[in-house]
Amino acid sequence: MTARLTGDAKISTLKNDKQVVNFSVAINDSYKAKGSNEVTKVVTYAQCDYWVNPGVAQYLTKGTLVELQGRIGVNAYTSKDGEAKATLTFHVNTIKLHGSTGVKNDSPVKTSAEAIAVPADDLPF
Repeated sequence: MTARLTGDAKISTLKNDKQVVNFSVAINDSYKAKGSNEVTKVVTYAQCDYWVNPGVAQYLTKGTLVELQGRIGVNAYTSKDGEAKATLTFHVNTIKLHGSTGVKNDSPVKTSAEAIAVPADDLPF
């Protein structure tokens, strides 16, 4: 699925020192009902967990567009008011970043052009 983060990712450390990255995404969709010109927009939210590499959390900031692969699930529960509720969950195996609003620690990410920058007077042409 391709979705946009609704907030910054958080890293949780479990008792066995294993770390998990938790974040929430919004999946935007739209459609036109048959015979109508009116566009209906639908937003679906999913709670995600990623266990592979906690270092990716610094890039998972609010508004970042990500492509995720993994396993979808549902978490059903009863609220304090006794009302039946459910959340969509997604166990992420692969994350591909498509756009970011910046890195959490404010350190700039070097682009490939910056990483191999050569002074103009040293060019052979």
